[in-house]
Amino acid sequence: MPIINLKISGPEDQALAQQLVKEIGRLTKEVLNKKPEVTVVTISFVPDYLWFVNSVSLAELKTKSFHLEIKISDSTNLKTDKAKYIEAVHQSLTTILGKVHPVSYTAIQEMKADAYGYEGLTIEYKLITNQKK
Repeated sequence: MPIINLKISGPEDQALAQQLVKEIGRLTKEVLNKKPEVTVVTISFVPDYLWFVNSVSLAELKTKSFHLEIKISDSTNLKTDKAKYIEAVHQSLTTILGKVHPVSYTAIQEMKADAYGYEGLTIEYKLITNQKK
């Protein structure tokens, strides 16, 4: 169900990536109640000198940043769930990364169930089929 794309400023770091995947997976399960077995996380690293806030690089600012995008099925979480997730992601990534620029984003994209899926089937089809069982 959820697919998560996380961009982190700084050099590529496999150990950090593994730590981030575990934490993001935990938060996605605990806060948004998403199933880990169908949660996908990809991580990209962007050098500090190529990440800019107000035309100033993070290398110059001597700080870190992140941008997390998560796609979930439409109407499967309350507004309060989504607000808690955004807050929890920011707190957790700040703890892991250290000094994080305040302009670090988490974006939750809600996908229509009839236009989103996996295994070649839409989420809507899976929901209907599971209700009949």
